[in-house]
Amino acid sequence: MGFLLNSIVALVLSAGGVTDTAQQRVSEPAELVLGRADSEIVLKQKILQGIFGKQKYDWDVDLDKGVIRFTSATKMVSAPVQVIGTYNTLDGTFLWGWDHPSVPVRLGADARRARQFGKRQKLPLFTTRKVECTEDQAWRFTAVALYLSGAQGAYRGPSGTTMVFMTFGDMTVTPLK
Repeated sequence: MGFLLNSIVALVLSAGGVTDTAQQRVSEPAELVLGRADSEIVLKQKILQGIFGKQKYDWDVDLDKGVIRFTSATKMVSAPVQVIGTYNTLDGTFLWGWDHPSVPVRLGADARRARQFGKRQKLPLFTTRKVECTEDQAWRFTAVALYLSGAQGAYRGPSGTTMVFMTFGDMTVTPLK
């Protein structure tokens, strides 16, 4: 199932001319990256939602293994995960995954790519470790990281008063019943 979903995403994106490497994407003009990121995250969210349909599912992340899991009554979807950052709902701040004390270095690669883009484009919201922003802006940071990295999906999961923003790679779907 993971191969099929990834093939569908690749076909859809290549039809729009998005076949370049992650490094090339970092060098694209900011307006182009932001527009493509906004479109791509919507498409990839629909794919994840399509896997579960109307079924309710839970999520969890194993930072030691670098895996996110979505589990419903009938299936589990797992994928390698990257942490883009965390959003504190109490003070409206976003702490980037590229310098987050709770994020293993290897799980901050997509966030670092977003930082690299921010440096090239002189965008302080992408290069400042902790920024004041809205939750919608944090989701847009995640969309940019998703687009730049070529990840297969994104998720924001609640953890108390914090929202964890993540991207994930190739999905494996396992039936449970």
